[in-house]
Amino acid sequence: MGSRGSVFLLLAGFAVVGLAVGLAFFNVPERAPGGEGESLIPGVAAFVGSQAPDFDLASLDGDRIQLSELRGKVVLLNFWATWCSPCRVEMPDLQERARRWPDRLVVVGVDFDEPEADVRAFRDELGLTFPLVLDPGARVQELYRIVGYPTSVFIDEGGIVRIQHVGLMSPEQLDDYLSQMGISG
Repeated sequence: MGSRGSVFLLLAGFAVVGLAVGLAFFNVPERAPGGEGESLIPGVAAFVGSQAPDFDLASLDGDRIQLSELRGKVVLLNFWATWCSPCRVEMPDLQERARRWPDRLVVVGVDFDEPEADVRAFRDELGLTFPLVLDPGARVQELYRIVGYPTSVFIDEGGIVRIQHVGLMSPEQLDDYLSQMGISG
């Protein structure tokens, strides 16, 4: 086989491996098995410009939070963990924005698969009043393809993902994103 044939086989091999990796990465089950206290609504992974995947999770207060029931308001999903220092830093800013615009903005903190007692202690220590939901097995985080903490997903009134921010948001970044979502002042 000549060098052209070898190059072709090498490129074909890379294409097959790339396709396999891509399919594995983008393979989101239509319905993940639910654990106690949570369930997933069939859907696809969240991407900017796409419909936000629906979910139904239990909050620390025992309420059910279903994303589709929050339509009509801007929703800020904040994926976080108690051991995440940047998460701790940005929580007061999220609390302040949730307090400032309760009729237009819903902030929901989605905890990474931690014991309820740890999440409750974190909430109480920081004086958070916006809903914190538990994500057993981190299934919703998988659905939203969360790769780092904190990650914030901004969803418009119609349920479309408009902005995703990975990492700590400064107060100025948070206000800029909210302004892009039509919330300012």
